Amino acid sequence: MTLPVRRRPGSLLERAMPFGWGEPVAAQFEDLFERMNRLMEGAASVPAAMAWAPAADMRETDDSYVIEAELPGIKRDDIDLEMSERELRITGEFKEREREGVLRHSTRRSGRFEYQALLPADVKSEDVSATLCDGLLTVTVPKAQATKPRHIEITES
Repeated sequence: MTLPVRRRPGSLLERAMPFGWGEPVAAQFEDLFERMNRLMEGAASVPAAMAWAPAADMRETDDSYVIEAELPGIKRDDIDLEMSERELRITGEFKEREREGVLRHSTRRSGRFEYQALLPADVKSEDVSATLCDGLLTVTVPKAQATKPRHIEITES
C-alpha cells in the first residue's frame, strides 16, 4: 500500500504560517494528517486471513438479474451460494495447490473469498440458478412479477 510522502521539509504547522493560518487551525491539520498516516499504516497490516472479493459484474435484463463472478481455478464444491430476500452472497475458498520447489513470487490470490450484492428489486429467491463454466460463475436471479396496470371501467350509478 502506498502512503503519502511529504515533499517539503518541516511540519505542516511550519509550512502553514506563511499562508497566514493561525496556529490552532494548522495544528488541527497536523493532527488530522498524523491520524490519517496511522490509519493507512494500520490498513497496510491487514491480516492475510481476511476474505478477498472476486471481480464480478451484475447486469439487469427484462426478467432477471445476472451476476458473473470470476473464480478461475476454484472447484464447484469450494463455492457456497446463498440468497435471502434481496441479498446474494457468494463465499468460498481458493485452496493453494501443492508445489515442488520454492515459490519465489506469487500474485495470485488464495484463501477465503466473499462477494455480496444487494439487488435493487423484489426477486424470486427460490428460483435462483447458477452455473460454473471455465472459471466464470453465472448466477441468474429472476425478478418477481410486478402487477401490471390494467384499465378499470367506471360505471354510473
